[in-house]
This record gives sequence, C-alpha cells and structure tokens, in this order.
Amino acid sequence: MLMKVKIEEKFKGKGARRCRLCGTARGLIRSHRLYICRRCFRETAKNLGFKKYG
Repeated sequence: MLMKVKIEEKFKGKGARRCRLCGTARGLIRSHRLYICRRCFRETAKNLGFKKYG
C-alpha cells in the first residue's frame, strides 16, 4: 500500500524553500511565514505593514 506524502515532507532543505517574489533560496526570511528573501523584504516591508526602526 502506498502512503501519500506531503510536499513539505518529501522535499526538504534550501531547494524546497524559495522566495515568493524573485525565486532565490538565499537570505530567506521564514518568520511569520513570509518566505521572502531579505532583498525583496527591504523593498516590500512597508507595504506588508512593517516599520523601520533605527
């Protein structure tokens, strides 16, 4: 009998997690389930409701 495997369980590691906007796997922000790289985050943070401090 074959078991159904979720995509998250089948593919693990950096190759499975990519930026939603540009597709890179480097510098990914996964907190709050954003899945956006740091470069795209800097461009879209204000639209997402984040505020810059400092």
